[in-house]
Amino acid sequence: MTLTIIHHGGAEGVTGSCHELRLTAEATDRGILVDCGLFQGRDAEAASPEIDFPIEHIKALVITHVHIDHVGRLPYLLAAGFSGPIICSKPSAMLLPSVLEDALKIGFTRDARVINRFLGLIKSRLVPLGYNEWYPVWQGVDTGLSVRLQRAGHILGSVYVECDATVGQAQERVVFSGDLGASYAPLLPPPVSPERADRLVIETTYGNKVHEDRTQRRYRLKAVLEHALADGGTVLIPAFSIGRTQDILYEFESLIDEFGDSMVAKGLHWRDLQIIVDSPLAANFTELYRKLKPYWDDEARARVAQGRHPLSFEQLTLVDDHEQHTRLVNFLAHSLTPAIVLAGSGMCTGGRVVNYLKALLPNPRNDVLFVGYQAEGTPGRDILTYGPRNGWVLLDGERYPINAQVDQVSGYSAHADQADLLRFIKGIPKPPREIRLVHGEPAAKRAFAAVLVQEGFSHVI
Repeated sequence: MTLTIIHHGGAEGVTGSCHELRLTAEATDRGILVDCGLFQGRDAEAASPEIDFPIEHIKALVITHVHIDHVGRLPYLLAAGFSGPIICSKPSAMLLPSVLEDALKIGFTRDARVINRFLGLIKSRLVPLGYNEWYPVWQGVDTGLSVRLQRAGHILGSVYVECDATVGQAQERVVFSGDLGASYAPLLPPPVSPERADRLVIETTYGNKVHEDRTQRRYRLKAVLEHALADGGTVLIPAFSIGRTQDILYEFESLIDEFGDSMVAKGLHWRDLQIIVDSPLAANFTELYRKLKPYWDDEARARVAQGRHPLSFEQLTLVDDHEQHTRLVNFLAHSLTPAIVLAGSGMCTGGRVVNYLKALLPNPRNDVLFVGYQAEGTPGRDILTYGPRNGWVLLDGERYPINAQVDQVSGYSAHADQADLLRFIKGIPKPPREIRLVHGEPAAKRAFAAVLVQEGFSHVI
């Protein structure tokens, strides 16, 4: 009788997360998957999205959160024959259909009937759970498994997964971190360490870095924007539709509230600064975030009680149709009107941000501001790497010179940093007897492994 953890993605990189917990007794296998994400950037060059592992014994899929690198292979999983429940938090159950609809339109079909049938199937399989609520996946003669979801603080609805596994007379608790949130992130409370974890599978995206604290990064964001807008250019922020966009809007509202009468650029007050979200998907998720206010943290709910609108302030403009998008790109490319544009995708791999990059990168008065992680092999990573050298980036098969300024404000990543990850692990009353490091590039994993060994943790994989 054995318990095995198998990785089908996300073990050697930061995309394609998919982990299996398998229980074997008397030659009978039962298991669950934790996430089934899409490979992106360099990871996608080496891996197919097709499901290339056995799934007949998989009894359930547990989703930690709805980012595409954690749910993007779900259509392939259903096509391969998976017929079990899809377990997630209640907010994730509200967000998931929109994520998958967008993914289907990009990667599969734009046929509304096909998409609606698929989304109907997904909704019929969803099992939305409250936090801290045990759910029995199965209970057999030889094996049993129950799961519980706890807040992870990464994006709205994100969770880490506690698994109570019984094999014969033995019982183990295995914890999958999913993506953990940074301390003091806007809108969401930070994760609380589990009360027990015999084995821990934990992300290491920023296992080799420590973010600026919230006060520092907030004022650094203000300084970067004031410098960037001084010459009348556009600040382009590639942003993920879920989580990052809402966090940044929350911070912009805070800056406008505090510094509204101050100048953000020559002749322009903070209170008159135009902030544009050019992403239908981001706009949709921003509206869903508003509807999910009960899941916000105390600080955010207090702002609402004061009559403020953190995600719906008057300086905010949402761009819907493609014609409006095209006009705006052309206008900003030739005007001297300072503006901030948030557009997806967050790693510049597609979407409307690519049109902005093509139009704005050649002009040195524009700025590209990165506020989140850029995976290897993505245009975003190339712009960060070669922008300071006046290099170029490949967009839709064509080279574009990077004459625009390139900035990065750390700490706005929705991922925990090294200190947060270590705090999460040290907060477990009894140290895990096994710690598996996943969802990190090799340098980040090595650095965090060294820290754990230095702290006295053994059996770090």
